Amino acid sequence: MSASALVIEKLEPVDAAAFQRMVGVSDAVLSDLARYQALLAEWNAVMNLVGPATIATYWNRHAWDSAQLLNYAPEAKVWADLGAGAGLPGIVLAILLKETPGAKVHLVESMAKRCRFLRVVADELKLPVEIHNARAEELDLKVQVVTARACAPMVRLLGFAQPYFKRGAEAWFLKGQDVASELAEAATYWKFESDLRPSLSDPRGHVVHVKGLKSVRKV
Repeated sequence: MSASALVIEKLEPVDAAAFQRMVGVSDAVLSDLARYQALLAEWNAVMNLVGPATIATYWNRHAWDSAQLLNYAPEAKVWADLGAGAGLPGIVLAILLKETPGAKVHLVESMAKRCRFLRVVADELKLPVEIHNARAEELDLKVQVVTARACAPMVRLLGFAQPYFKRGAEAWFLKGQDVASELAEAATYWKFESDLRPSLSDPRGHVVHVKGLKSVRKV
């Protein structure tokens, strides 16, 4: 699937069939996403990956929430997901980009046990990912887009992302309803350009575009 082919329209409720209609993915991609859901549920029973209740709403809460990012950076092939955790949004992006030549998603996660889960998913689904068991700010990766979901408040998240900005990246972050106050706090420590887009998966959420990041004072 080509990233530029991804078009998502708002429709509720979202199940596997609705997701496939909206996003236009193949049966093979849908099968990979369904297998990821099953692995997420299996591992979540013994490891804190996502809220247990969100497994039932996977296609909206996790798959669609993550997939919408490709609307905003349709030409990007190389991504970094900071604080990847359960692989959201990085694993979903890797599944959607699996057949795109040159695509790679760097999954950056400091907890070794979560990296083990990510490796199981990546190996089983043969995904174009590289898993880094490291702190995000300690890596020197050149990517086109850096992203994160539920990783840290914006003021700290920008610090994690700074090395990627220095190498030419822009950011598309998935954020909740308190994003305006997070951006206001971050602006006291960082100089940057930003704009907000409403989340397609949750009316309370936002997708935040950040570029031109420079430090103003130490966090």
